[in-house]
Amino acid sequence: MFFEWSLVTVSIVVVILVLVKMFYFQNLTLKEQRNNNAMKLTLKEAEVLIRKYQIQLQRSLGNIDILNEQMGKLRREIKSVKQRNNQYRIENEKLKNRIKDLESRIEALL
Repeated sequence: MFFEWSLVTVSIVVVILVLVKMFYFQNLTLKEQRNNNAMKLTLKEAEVLIRKYQIQLQRSLGNIDILNEQMGKLRREIKSVKQRNNQYRIENEKLKNRIKDLESRIEALL
């Protein structure tokens, strides 16, 4: 009789212990699943942000290329304007010398 009661008591204690462990590990599993779901959501949001910034970067790089092309055109235009300016100065100097020469001839004739 004592043996039966002790066997039943030990069995009940073992069953209760197993149930407690089961609920404990089930709770841990649920927490881990929630953490995994939150991590997946965070990763998805990060991927969306990365794509967004990647698109903005590509647009910016395209704009930089356009600006570099325009800057190259402006540099070429500045060089040509400088060359024309130098030519105009030389021509202006020649014309001034010619005017002085003509003025001196006119004075000589008077």
